[in-house]
Amino acid sequence: MAYKTPSLTVDGAVIKNDMILLVKRKHQPFKGKWALPGGFVEYGEKVEDAVTREVFEETGLNTKIVDLIGVYSDPGRDPRGHTVTIVYLLEIVDGELKEGDDASDVKFFDLKRLPTLSFDHDKIIKDILRRI
Repeated sequence: MAYKTPSLTVDGAVIKNDMILLVKRKHQPFKGKWALPGGFVEYGEKVEDAVTREVFEETGLNTKIVDLIGVYSDPGRDPRGHTVTIVYLLEIVDGELKEGDDASDVKFFDLKRLPTLSFDHDKIIKDILRRI
């Protein structure tokens, strides 16, 4: 018997000078809306490697993990199906900020003036703000 299981994703929160890094989604769902950089964990990949890979692919920045923010598993958080995301606080190591991969734009936003966000990223950012 085959069992249904949720997909595993990661998201990275890069905060610098009271600003947070967001990407504009190039594809559905939420095409044209802003989100934390992140994506699906590949089979055989550690989640810690997946988050830095995804952030690099979408933003051009090499990062390192500072802290684990949390795990978000609401079955309705992604219209494509049940996904569980692990969110990390990241620090920039180097790189050049540029959109790439699944992002049509990338930039830092003031934490007090955020655009409309995709998925449950508004809840995630509220959780981050309580922790930093």
